[in-house]
Amino acid sequence: MDKTLIKGLQVLEFVAREPRSVRITDVAAEMNLTKSNAYRVLKTLESAGFLVQDPANKDFKPSLKVWELGMQVAARMDLRTLAANALRQLADESRETVHLAVLDKSEVIYIEKIDSPEPVGAYTQLGGRAPAYCVATGKALLSQMPEAELAPLLANLHKFTASTITNAKALRAELRAAEAQGYAINRGEWRDAVWGLASVIRDTTGASVAAVGVSGPQYRLDDPATCERLAGLVKTAARKVSEALSYRG
Repeated sequence: MDKTLIKGLQVLEFVAREPRSVRITDVAAEMNLTKSNAYRVLKTLESAGFLVQDPANKDFKPSLKVWELGMQVAARMDLRTLAANALRQLADESRETVHLAVLDKSEVIYIEKIDSPEPVGAYTQLGGRAPAYCVATGKALLSQMPEAELAPLLANLHKFTASTITNAKALRAELRAAEAQGYAINRGEWRDAVWGLASVIRDTTGASVAAVGVSGPQYRLDDPATCERLAGLVKTAARKVSEALSYRG
């Protein structure tokens, strides 16, 4: 066990729980540290962006980064419950497999799904993962990512099917189109002949925290009119879930 890391997390928790900014001596007394060790931990947390120091009195308080992380975790915990009605309506209207996914580095994780009632549908596993750049939910989320975060994810693109986009320039163009139109499309890029469409879900701050999408066999989804109809359905579902998360954009 890394005792230094544990101590740092304990200090962060102490500062975050205090109703006022804290002094170095407060942390030293509470954590049973010397003043120099308390100062070193506090400055490390400040350099990592978790604390801010008042330039006038030198006290420390949590940064907005702590609040943002807490909001993201809270949103994920409530997300499945808040999204339930919209996902069920999307499943009923689309009759395709419905996914609720979140981004984890370069992959998406399916945190909820509703299977298609059709004899032939798209199979996925709850809790399963997929390369973000190959599936509609992942592409929708990547389309919202700043270039500094996106660039490393596009540096090493593997081919899974004949349709997988492995050229970073072409993929960026695809992501720009997804951002502009409000939904992303997967044209058999992860699994042969399985297509999908997805749109992002936003929280109260406007940040994209998840994506909702539908997927199914190519022969049902590749018709332009069908794609347009499904795109409207996933955008509506994403908007409803976003509103449930207090997004008002």
